[in-house]
Amino acid sequence: MRIFTFEKAGKPTLGVLRSVAAEQYIDLELAGYAHAHDLSQLLAQPNWQDQIGTILEEHPIHAVQSMAGVKFLPLIPNPGKIICVGLNYADHAKEGGHAIPDHPSFFLRVNSSQVAHQQPMRVPKASSKLDYEAELAVVIGKTARHLTAENALDCVAGYSCYNDGSIRDYQRKGTQWTLGKNFDLTGSFGPWLVSADELPKGAHGLKVQTRLNGQLLQDGNTADFLFSVAQVLVIMSEVMTLEPGDVIITGTPAGVGYARKPPIFMKAGDICEVEVEGVGILLNTIANEVS
Repeated sequence: MRIFTFEKAGKPTLGVLRSVAAEQYIDLELAGYAHAHDLSQLLAQPNWQDQIGTILEEHPIHAVQSMAGVKFLPLIPNPGKIICVGLNYADHAKEGGHAIPDHPSFFLRVNSSQVAHQQPMRVPKASSKLDYEAELAVVIGKTARHLTAENALDCVAGYSCYNDGSIRDYQRKGTQWTLGKNFDLTGSFGPWLVSADELPKGAHGLKVQTRLNGQLLQDGNTADFLFSVAQVLVIMSEVMTLEPGDVIITGTPAGVGYARKPPIFMKAGDICEVEVEGVGILLNTIANEVS
């Protein structure tokens, strides 16, 4: 199943696609669902998939809406945690001049850095070096601590797409990447959550691509992760409790703009598409920061 967050009457509301190719969705508020406004709360329900499955089969006709004109919001507008994995592909580490790591690097994003599918990512006033990074997003569905390799994937609700937009010069102003990864409205999340049962275990073997103005610039595969989804979850849960609605961004393959000769950075008027096989296409226009 595919669940997304959209804006209705000024507030977040949840919708469920009727099918993969559907141009219609079910408005969970109109369907009378109790957790129709917060995906984190929905995922915290022990039997949420059964509940949504029932709604897909049995719903009032007025709850069926057209996708035309939907204003998407970030899949989870206010996740408790956005945890990002750096250098999770050997080819990306190499293009950036880094050694192949024997342990994943982690950094955090903040909620205000996110935009939604079909909304503009912003080139900030402080820099013109906004780079794209296509990534698989993992969405947590169960509270988890001290996971093992055997049970780590049990806490995954599903997967989505993420464009981990990075301001490259600010990323390198210090030893930490925080500044370059957290400019307002520079990272995109969506368009929807695809439940884990619809994808290979651990989202293994999925193409991860970026197209900028139609040109294919990144073409990787999650089979090439240095650290699998399960491994990342085990390591993270050694440190902190993972909770429903937490988001883990799993790293980007080679082909980023700053490593190209000459470099390619996104600019106002561009169209960037991030595609994860079996999940969908996350599309954003690029615009300048609004004062």
